[in-house]
Amino acid sequence: MQRLLSSSRYLVIIAVIGTFIAATTLLIYAGISIVQQIIDTIMYSTVTAKGAKALALGFIENTDIFLVGTVLYIMSLGLYELFIDDTITLPEWLVMHSLDDLKGKLIGVIVVVMAVVFLGHVVTWHGETEIVYLGGAIGIVIAGLTYFTGQKKKE
Repeated sequence: MQRLLSSSRYLVIIAVIGTFIAATTLLIYAGISIVQQIIDTIMYSTVTAKGAKALALGFIENTDIFLVGTVLYIMSLGLYELFIDDTITLPEWLVMHSLDDLKGKLIGVIVVVMAVVFLGHVVTWHGETEIVYLGGAIGIVIAGLTYFTGQKKKE
């Protein structure tokens, strides 16, 4: 039974492969989307304030896709390192010794993703809604995540 349970950690390879494929797909998709957006801008757009706003929004949306891809990549590496092989060579900032380390890294990237999402809403905002509520909600979530991370570091 002990051998079976010990070997079961390799089941996490399913999550490692899944998150790695998802990260790769998102990163390639966002890269292609950026190139397509640049080509479309050069070939079909006119230089206007409205066009610049649309271009900026497209880049922000693609940045959001890159960030989500990065989150999935960090999850893939972290799960692999924690469950399969802790001798993998990674930069010091990406080395994880526990699930709390992985959660901390993910929370940092999640905060950035939320900020980019809010920025995307700000860029497209035309005054028809109260954007302050969205900003406040994101701020509360970020404050909660920061508090959670701070409590874990104290322990």
